[in-house]
Parts: sequence; structure tokens; C-alpha cells
Amino acid sequence: MSGTAQPDAMPANAQMMQLLIGKWISASISAAAELGIADLLAGGDKTVDQLAAASSTDPSSLYRLLRALASVGVFAETEPRTFTLTPLAQCLRGDAPDSMKQFARFVAMPAATRAWENLLHCVKTGQSGLRKAFDLPNPFEYFKTHPEEAAIFDGAMTDNSRQSAPAVAEAYDFGRFRQLVDVAGGRGLLLATILQRYPNLHGVLFDLPPVIAGAKSSLASYGLDGRCQLIGGDFFQTVPAGADAYMLKHIIHDWDDERSLAILRNIRKAVDGSGRLLVLEAVIEPGNEPSFAKLLDLEMLVIPGGRERTAQEYRDLLAGAGFQLTAIHGTASPTSIIEGVPV
Repeated sequence: MSGTAQPDAMPANAQMMQLLIGKWISASISAAAELGIADLLAGGDKTVDQLAAASSTDPSSLYRLLRALASVGVFAETEPRTFTLTPLAQCLRGDAPDSMKQFARFVAMPAATRAWENLLHCVKTGQSGLRKAFDLPNPFEYFKTHPEEAAIFDGAMTDNSRQSAPAVAEAYDFGRFRQLVDVAGGRGLLLATILQRYPNLHGVLFDLPPVIAGAKSSLASYGLDGRCQLIGGDFFQTVPAGADAYMLKHIIHDWDDERSLAILRNIRKAVDGSGRLLVLEAVIEPGNEPSFAKLLDLEMLVIPGGRERTAQEYRDLLAGAGFQLTAIHGTASPTSIIEGVPV
């Protein structure tokens, strides 16, 4: 009967306990990723003593870490004090095609953890937790003086793209375009995935000059010579002009409306009159169903000071930049393709 608890249902306080200890699991996964445990197990099972020697850790403490992770399906203890990879643990290998190793490292690095420590401050003031922790306006200023964390962040964004890139390429017909500019496209994994699927399309990877310098070797490995141009610049100043499609993946959600409009208006100046704007973001839906977008929205609050948005909020935002929202295309990932046309 609706509203009646089932006899075997977990009590509410027990469910709450499971939610509260989620940070224990996340921190443990991040520690294992930082130590490279999954990479050490790629060649086969190893004892804790072997793993400890290879990772310069205390065998007893490492055993406690791996035993705990095995209890939630990350690694498995096959014999006393001997561990193997599970499908989940495979994702922590740096060379796995579905690797999440760098993302696991990202969620535990100081820029992220110290920002989240200030969530209550964010809720009270509307300011970002990162600003409170480091007195900096956004994480990109922080990364300028923390190159090791910047490299982890770049890797984490690539890990994220591994999940969404195939889904985006499949969900939308990019073959209708002549040239696609990936604005702030990082190492270019998404753009390369789309170009490989649509052989007549030409691409432009546009990002800050240091990012572009690091992306050259990555893009070269995709065999896209002659079809992809790399350009360095600042999207708050200008973007490459003349293309018929401009794509931004997980960029607009980093910024408030004022800064987002500055980016979008620069694209409006650059795009062909019959071109398209493609904003790739997680769109917030109404209701109380489990929502990755609503949790990601808190990440945007505490770290960059941006936000996720509803369909109406995107409609209003695009209108303010000279675009009309014409469609929102769902994908097989949490990322949707928000399509706009110049008006």
C-alpha cells in the first residue's frame, strides 16, 4: 500500500547513516587512486606487503584501506591480505579506457576539499567556498600558482569527457556543419570524438594558450592532421570567428549570469548568421527524483561560484546573448545539448 513501509525496508536513520558516510568512501577511493594501487594490480593479484613496498605505505594501514574498499566493491580480497582488481577498481587504472583515476584524485585535492569545507558559508552568503578558503575569485586563478593540481584538474575533465563524449557524438548530427569550434575544449577529447564520427567536419580547439600547448600531443594521437586547428586565447575577450557551430561543454556552469553572458555574446559576434550554439550541460529538471545535475550544482556553488540551470534559465540566458533556444537534446549521459540559433 502506498505510504506504508515495507517490513524489510531499511530504517530512515540507517539510510541517513549510509548517506553521511559517503565521504569516507570517496576519500578512500581518492587515496587509493593517489597511491596508484589499481595500476600496481594491473599485472595480477598482489599481497599487501608487495603493494605497500611499491607505494611506500604502511602495510597495516594500507590493508585497512583496501579491506574497507573491498567491502564496497572497489578491489577484492581473494586470499588473506591479497587483493585483486574488480570492475570498479579497473576504473582507477590510469591506462583504462574508462579511467576515472584523475577525477578521483581531483575530488581530494586541496582546491576541492577546502572549498567544500565552506559549504555552510556558501549557503549563508552566496559566495564560493574557494573564495572563502583561498581569497581567489575562481579555481582558474588558483591553478595558475598550483600547476600540479592544474594538471590533475585537466586530467579529471578528460575522465569526465570519456563518459559523455561518445553519448554527445551519437545524440546530435554534427555532420550538418562545416566547422565546429570547441570553446575551452581542454585536451580536445570531445572534439576528437566528434571529428572521428563525422569525417567531413573540420574542428577548432580553442582554449587558453598553456592548455592548447598541452593539447597538441593529445590531438596528434587521434590522427586528425589537417582537420583540426588549435588556437589559444581568452573567451572573455574573443573567440575564433566564421564557424557555423560553437560548442561549450561544462563551461557556462562555471560562471554567474554576467560572466556567462560575456562569453556567449563573444560567440554571437563570431558565429555565422545561420550557425548554431551548442551548450553542453546538465539541465536541472523539476521534481524530487535523484539528480546528478542538482548535486553538480552544489559543486559549482562551492568551487567556481557558478551554477547549473533549468531549461527556462538557459532560455533566458541565451536570449540575453542574442540566441533563441530551439531544442534541448538528451544524451545517454547526464549531459544535454542545449541548441541555440542567432536572432
